Amino acid sequence: MHRFKLDLGDLATTWFACSPIQEAALSLRMWTHPGHYSLQSAAFERLRPSFERLDSSLLLSLVAANRWIPDFLTPRPASPWPDFRTELAVVRALPPERLRGELEQTFLPHHQALPAVLADGLADPARLLARIADALEEYWERCLAPAWWPRARAVLEADLVYRSRVLAQQGAAALFADLDHRLRWADGILSIDRRWTQWDGEITVDGRGLVLVPTFFARGAVTMISNDRAPQIGYPARGQAEMAGPRPPAVPRALERLVGAPKARLLALLAEPASTTDLAYRLGVTPGAVSQHLAVLHTTGLVTRARHGRSVLYRRSPLGDDLCGGPRLG
Repeated sequence: MHRFKLDLGDLATTWFACSPIQEAALSLRMWTHPGHYSLQSAAFERLRPSFERLDSSLLLSLVAANRWIPDFLTPRPASPWPDFRTELAVVRALPPERLRGELEQTFLPHHQALPAVLADGLADPARLLARIADALEEYWERCLAPAWWPRARAVLEADLVYRSRVLAQQGAAALFADLDHRLRWADGILSIDRRWTQWDGEITVDGRGLVLVPTFFARGAVTMISNDRAPQIGYPARGQAEMAGPRPPAVPRALERLVGAPKARLLALLAEPASTTDLAYRLGVTPGAVSQHLAVLHTTGLVTRARHGRSVLYRRSPLGDDLCGGPRLG
């Protein structure tokens, strides 16, 4: 079990971030353990032809049998929305002499040996590190960045908006309880139940700030294998079912007659915060068309909008809730 000791100041510096390199690295589990993340299966099957043209043997070797990956591939985010290449530069900056230890920490407790492609590569650790970083960059550029990441980012943005609202309205105890059943908060200690590992210890946050990172590729709250890094907890993102593809929302007929079908569909979707791009994807229309309808809905007080990072997220107002016949989710 991991235990994080947080005083009042540490709670005040607990923050959220979304990490593109973390999602890229953790998504390698889709190719080695696809059944564990069924909500992502359809999207990643569409990516298979592109993935198989990459340095896939090396990428697959980075995932252990228990789905662990080396910690250096998931550096702690330095900002709420770091750029992929900025994070990749952190991976590339790992001192090559540390690479063996990073890999052994991941694999030896479970495999008793490193995968052959990694073991052989350690004859020249600097070259192996560069090859890993290059393969991850190519995977991002050819598989994830073109279509998967824009959709994933919209879902992660909505998750962060929801979590921030829970923290503001209900406090830290409610936030941690809502993140995952493995988390326990009591008497200044945040515990993660990790029964599959023998590691047990307490980490004092000590002013370093605890960062909470949503991910599509974890089945419960997780943290680093070791306790010598700045504190970070990953947790399963909300709304993952939205990644399966566009789904037409259920729209009350009376609402369609009142505001028209396009605006009614938007209102039905906006029980959760969403961006213009996200809404266009889910409705199968252009962002420009969505923007025009949102402008009318905002002017008439049926939706609210707020900037979150680089995006503007829309959400039904209380009046919009009443018209849709039910409360917003969360």
